[in-house]
Amino acid sequence: MHNVIILGSGCAGSTAAIYTGRAGLNPLVVIGHEPGGQLSLTTEVENFPGFPEGINGPDLVASMQKQAERFGAVYVYGTVLEADLSKRPFRLNIDGEWQESSTLIIATGASARWLGLPNEQKLIGRGVSSCATCDGAFYKGGRIVVIGGGDSAMEEATFLTRFGDTITLVHRSDSFRASKIMLDRARANDKIKFLTNTVVEDVYDVSKNIVTGVKLHDLKTGRTWDQDADGYFVAIGHIPNTKPFVGQIDLDPDGYILSKGGARTNITGVFHAGDVQDRTYRQAVTAAGAGCMAAIEAERFLAEGH
Repeated sequence: MHNVIILGSGCAGSTAAIYTGRAGLNPLVVIGHEPGGQLSLTTEVENFPGFPEGINGPDLVASMQKQAERFGAVYVYGTVLEADLSKRPFRLNIDGEWQESSTLIIATGASARWLGLPNEQKLIGRGVSSCATCDGAFYKGGRIVVIGGGDSAMEEATFLTRFGDTITLVHRSDSFRASKIMLDRARANDKIKFLTNTVVEDVYDVSKNIVTGVKLHDLKTGRTWDQDADGYFVAIGHIPNTKPFVGQIDLDPDGYILSKGGARTNITGVFHAGDVQDRTYRQAVTAAGAGCMAAIEAERFLAEGH
């Protein structure tokens, strides 16, 4: 029986673990299927406060874990297969073993959607990214490819014009899901070139351990060609990791947790933190702040004698 179980070991989960650990709650942290969250896929983090020279993403999350463990947090490998949140204590099936807890902090994050190309995953953090705000500054003067046709793709492409010399937006159709205002803004930018009815078939070059180009395919003409690129940004959405909580936690149509104020969910004693609820900012620093909020909520909830 635990005071608090924290699901997720990214910035949100580990910050929640630091705070609940310091409060003497001995949190159990379930690492999840993406240890360290999306920061573990980022080679260089330049915008997290306190690191003027930047810091390696995996190093940052590893340091957070050590800090949490110093205060008594226990990290265990595993993922939640199912959950019973109908009454307290809450019950969680973690890789076949049931655990009980008085409170629960869900910091399971949201996984980026990828195209699933042969070499895409191998080059994540080495030119392949799903976050322009996180990584755009690394491509000053570069040639950047953005994949997508929604508001996220238009926003990413427009943002990347601050850094790249050329932005090629690749979309499999000639119609867009993006809102008119976002599409018009992207089309008005001279740096953005649209390639419609086109798909990316692969990313180069794994042998050099860095993105050097992409293989493109025109769906109408059948033409296939290689195009040089320094950066490759996928902007086709995220998938919140909330599957075990469907039907219990209130979610929006895309599966993100609906906040009931602060870090609270619709279930008393269950709190949210980070990208599992945040579909707007998705930054390491906002996730850390959300983890702090959830921890304080859980601590106060337990202090009130619930």
